[in-house]
Amino acid sequence: MPETSSLTILQPYPGIFAYYDGRIAGTRLHSEGPNWLDDGAYVLGVASYAIVDGGEALVYDTHISVPHAEAIRGHLEGLGVTSIRVVLSHWHKDHVAGNAAFADCEIIALALTAARLAENREKIETATPPIHPLVMPNRLFEGRLDLKVGQRKVELHHFVIHSADGNVLWLPEEQLLLAGDTVEDCATFIAEAEQVATHIAELKRLRDWPIARILPSHGDRDRIAGGGYDRALIDANRRYLERLMDAAAGGTPIGSLKDFAADEIAAGSILYFEPYEEVHDSNVGRMRAAARRI
Repeated sequence: MPETSSLTILQPYPGIFAYYDGRIAGTRLHSEGPNWLDDGAYVLGVASYAIVDGGEALVYDTHISVPHAEAIRGHLEGLGVTSIRVVLSHWHKDHVAGNAAFADCEIIALALTAARLAENREKIETATPPIHPLVMPNRLFEGRLDLKVGQRKVELHHFVIHSADGNVLWLPEEQLLLAGDTVEDCATFIAEAEQVATHIAELKRLRDWPIARILPSHGDRDRIAGGGYDRALIDANRRYLERLMDAAAGGTPIGSLKDFAADEIAAGSILYFEPYEEVHDSNVGRMRAAARRI
C-alpha cells in the first residue's frame, strides 16, 4: 500500500495542523522484519506539525519518510503557503527522515542537534530503512530562538529531556506547547539513561511554564485532534521517571507499565496503550544497566 495511505491531517487549532500516522493494529509500513520506522515510530503513533499564518508555514519535524514530508508540503502548498521553514525537535530518525523534501528550505535546529546528526550520519543513512541522503539543518541556534510565522509569535527553547538536544516549540500568546519527545503518552522512551535525573529536573522546569495545552509527537490521535493534553502529562512523565529511577537503583521488582503507571492511567493523565509495554521493558533494562554502572 502507499506509504502515506494511513496519514491523517488533523487541525486541533486554527492554523495548527498535525500530520498523524500509526497506531493501527496489524499494520506495518516498511517491512515485516525489525526496522526503526515500524517498531520505533509507526506502532506508537507519530505526528509532525505545521503552524500556518497567511502564506507562511513553520513545520515542526519532517516525519518518518520523504513521502510523508512530501505530503505535508503538498498540503501546505495547497493552502496557499509560499514560504516554508522547518524546525527539528531533536536528532532522532523519526523526526528528521523527511528532511530531503524540504532541502530548499531553511531548516532550523539546535547546534547540538546538528552535531548529533553529523556524528551519527553513517548510521542514519544506512539504517533500516535508510535516510539517505540525510539533509542537515542550515540554521543553528543555542538556548532560545524567537521567530514569527506571519503574525504569530513562536519561541524555540532547549530542554534536556529524552535527548540532550530537546527543542520545544512554544506559542506564548496561545500558551500552546509543541513538545516533540519531551513528553509522550503513555510513557517516555528513555534514550539516555544516565541523564534521567537531568530529564526529571528539566520536566520540573517545563511544568512551571503557563502551559494551557500540549501537542506531543507521540500520543493519542483523538486527544491530539481534540486539542491535546494539559500539564498533567508532564507530571505523569516525570513521576514515571522518578519511580523507575528509584526502583532501578534499589533493585525493586518492576511490573508491567499498566501496573507501574496505574495512578496516572486512572486519573486520565495518560491513556494506556499496550505497545508501550515494549518501551517500558526497554526503559527498565536501560535504567537497571545504568544503575549498575554507578
